[in-house]
Amino acid sequence: MKTNMTLLIAFLFLGLTTSFAQDNEACNNNLSLFTEAVKGKNCKEAYPYYQKAIKDCPKYNQSAIYKYGEDMFELCIDESSGEAKKKYINELISLWESRMVNYASKSPKGKYGSKIAELKYDNRELLGLTDEQIYNEFDAVYTSDLKNFSSPKGLYVYFKMMVNLYDAGKKTPQQLFDKYDDVVDKIETEVAENASELNKLVAKEEAGTPLTKKDKQYKPFYERMIEVLDKISGSVDQELGDRANCENLIPLYQKDYESKKNDAQWLQRAMNKLYAKDCKEDPMFVKIVKQKYSLEPNADTARYLYVITGEQKYLDETFRLEKNPIKKAKLYYQQANDYKSKGNYSQARNYYMKSVELNPSNRKPYLQIANMYASSAKDCGSDAFNQRAVYWLAAQEADKGGSASAAASYRGYAPTKVDIFDKNMSGKTIKIGCWIQRSVTVPN
Repeated sequence: MKTNMTLLIAFLFLGLTTSFAQDNEACNNNLSLFTEAVKGKNCKEAYPYYQKAIKDCPKYNQSAIYKYGEDMFELCIDESSGEAKKKYINELISLWESRMVNYASKSPKGKYGSKIAELKYDNRELLGLTDEQIYNEFDAVYTSDLKNFSSPKGLYVYFKMMVNLYDAGKKTPQQLFDKYDDVVDKIETEVAENASELNKLVAKEEAGTPLTKKDKQYKPFYERMIEVLDKISGSVDQELGDRANCENLIPLYQKDYESKKNDAQWLQRAMNKLYAKDCKEDPMFVKIVKQKYSLEPNADTARYLYVITGEQKYLDETFRLEKNPIKKAKLYYQQANDYKSKGNYSQARNYYMKSVELNPSNRKPYLQIANMYASSAKDCGSDAFNQRAVYWLAAQEADKGGSASAAASYRGYAPTKVDIFDKNMSGKTIKIGCWIQRSVTVPN
């Protein structure tokens, strides 16, 4: 009897295993046909295979179903219009929502919730959505998963919707300025994280360590992200525009100061915005900076006190207090810009180089130095040939800055082959005087 029961269990198990194997084979065959149709950019052919995969094999190779499902719907949306397009949009949204539930470890809400909100924004007229509805979509993502909400486009649209609501009288000035600060803080965080990873790869290259295949894939990604985020930051500032000017900001901060004067974040954001909008001559700026410094001194308050007083001790304190290398590099860059604007090129170059040392992935300081060299050419050469030789120095810095066009432009002002021949200067070294104090070798 015991033997018969064992045999029965074995036959049942064998039947289940065979059935499971057959199901897996069917799912695999369907998935293969589905992926091939998507790769062939054939929406109509791929769609029935997708429906079968979602219905009969939702747990089978989820990554492939979601990945190729997304590709298919994006293809179908591009090729359709009207109600058909609307149907595909809603199905893609359902796919992403399903992914966040069933494939959560690889599908953070910050990423896929933002994709849903961006898709709705791109098709808001077809879907009949208001600015407020779009804003609420992004706000839910921001609130629930800020860490993974890193889409440059998503951050920009999020703020753009806030501006639209403010212009429509549905948001207050304080809500607008707070959201501006939220978005700018997030952009700066993303820039710092990408720059930190990029700097690790730059350090490997400078140390002579070959980059791995993975490194070579990520390096252009980090570079591109920093570039895009920088552009988005400028676009966010443009969206804010004159809505945040001294005439609007100062009365607002005067009204709220007494109730907010012990709120460190409010003080920080208020002084940052007043400085950014060139309201630093107003007594309110001075009042807020001093209050923040007494309550919670940091690198920003020290720097603003230096701007207000001109005392070197505050500038020294600025760089002593800032511990984050990326933020410190930014402070050096900002201070270098101040020196440059005042014509103190030697100090500006010094601070630009300090910035590069801390954040070597940021090549802008080299371009600023190149610009200073070029603008000083007439003042820093003993004769016409030496003056034009300064442009070779400028070109070298532009090359370091990654701008081939700027480098070529500078070389266009440098001595020609004929000039070099006439002066018998080929291969010779020229020392450039005044503040530059650098040498340049004449090309052979």
